[in-house]
Amino acid sequence: MYTLSVEKIRVVLYGVGAIGRLVAKTLLEKSGVEIVGAIDIDPKKIGRDLGDLIGLERKLGVIISDKVDEVISKGKPHVVIHMTRSYLKDVYDQLVELIKYGVNVISTCEELSYPYIVDMKKAEELDRLAKQHGCTVLGTGINPGFLMDTLPIVLTSPCIKVDKISITRVINASTRRGPFQKKIGAGLTVEEFKRKIASKEITGHVGLEQSIALIASALKWHLDDINVAPVEPVIADRYIKTDYVEVQPGQAAGLMQIARGLMNGKDVIELTFKAYVGAPEEYDSIVIEGIPRIQQKISPCVHGDWGTVGMVINMIPKVIKAPPGLLTMKDVILPCATPEDMRKYI
Repeated sequence: MYTLSVEKIRVVLYGVGAIGRLVAKTLLEKSGVEIVGAIDIDPKKIGRDLGDLIGLERKLGVIISDKVDEVISKGKPHVVIHMTRSYLKDVYDQLVELIKYGVNVISTCEELSYPYIVDMKKAEELDRLAKQHGCTVLGTGINPGFLMDTLPIVLTSPCIKVDKISITRVINASTRRGPFQKKIGAGLTVEEFKRKIASKEITGHVGLEQSIALIASALKWHLDDINVAPVEPVIADRYIKTDYVEVQPGQAAGLMQIARGLMNGKDVIELTFKAYVGAPEEYDSIVIEGIPRIQQKISPCVHGDWGTVGMVINMIPKVIKAPPGLLTMKDVILPCATPEDMRKYI
């Protein structure tokens, strides 16, 4: 167990894109934790001081490198925060390499939040390797990782019967980053939107299947199927202008997608995700049909970028305390904020 008299918790950042830079800035403001390394493959970032990359007026002495072995061996981190790709197949080798150093990993890879429905063999191998090397691997974030799975799971706690869980997340993308607005297809014609979805130039929300599977696993529901509907454009009914895009009436303002978990021929879990510019209201809503019936609404919705930053940072002490293996959010100690010295939560 850590105490305030011993060393700080050492963290390496693997991937210093938009989210990685926010994580770095936030960690620098926290007590009891220090950044001891940064990894990225972008040639424009390699060799730069992390302080320079995130816009500080001082050097941090942390040089961004693409050499994983050197960064891990030198920094000897307690935790690596991994923020690179969304799909398990793209991060699998990265995770295996980290695990072999016996270092704990918190990853924002959406499919890692419940990888067993993606590739059972890869998931089981990650679990086996993590146990062999005595470290913990966790996939999390704001969504998947909390809003559309962990929070609903916790909200079922007072229920003696659960018939159906319906979850809706609506994001007003007008206030989000430019790349996010473009990622959801804002400003495209309907034809362009459908073409780019078909070619995977833009995608729907990654992780709806994982959220459904995580909820079902926690409740011990054996689903017949998880059905994810095709991504659909949200059509603008008026002219909308943001700092990054212009949307004419009849064009795509963003996207929506619905996913359902079926059991015994009925929808028992339903997730609706909408992200578009000009949304009149943004919110996170959870309705549990059961005894008692529970309805919860957060308005405006939790900010995705800051929510993800908070989740990965606040899970650091939970992962350090967790048993070795590949875990999901239902397997860890009840999550919470870490406003005090990080070492107090170990």
